[in-house]
Amino acid sequence: MNIIGLLISFGLLIIAMTTHEFSHGWVANKLGDSTAKYSGRLTLNPMAHIDLFWTIILPFFLFITTQGQFVFGAAKPVPINYWALRNPKRDIIWVGLSGPLANFIFAFVLSLFLRFLPLPDFLYFILQNLVYINIILGVFNLVPIPPLDGSRILSGLLPDRLAFRLSQLEPYGFIIVILLIWMGLFDFLIWPMVKFISALLIGH
Repeated sequence: MNIIGLLISFGLLIIAMTTHEFSHGWVANKLGDSTAKYSGRLTLNPMAHIDLFWTIILPFFLFITTQGQFVFGAAKPVPINYWALRNPKRDIIWVGLSGPLANFIFAFVLSLFLRFLPLPDFLYFILQNLVYINIILGVFNLVPIPPLDGSRILSGLLPDRLAFRLSQLEPYGFIIVILLIWMGLFDFLIWPMVKFISALLIGH
């Protein structure tokens, strides 16, 4: 088992997750909800976004059980006060989109470095993996199951009655997500999208 590979993957994951969560808080703050700001989450300091299980234990567990082939995790969700948004029904869509969109933009900027700068092999490897991790994080969070960002987007698009029913899944959301992963969610949905986007950005 490559402990150096684990530490590199974990560090890159922290960078991608911090970008993701900061973007949620920044957009929410711009749209009238200052909850993240006053909760200390409107920051690029990774320590403000780390969750013991989802940020540390889960990535290490996945790295060990997949023999270093895969690492993934999640940060503490940024607190959002739906009713503090200036237009809650519309603005929750933008708040939900902001995290994945930040990851895709970050991946795009990194891909420009990979395509146009003569980088040393090690730095190329680091940036390429950071591109992949940002794409995975962005795509995965678009799955419309609470508390993933796709559910916020979907709740803003659904009629209030259906949006409320969707929100009731949140206590069971991560259990549902883990079951879907076990049943092949990554193989049939996430990985094809990740491969498609990475092919557009870096050609493979």
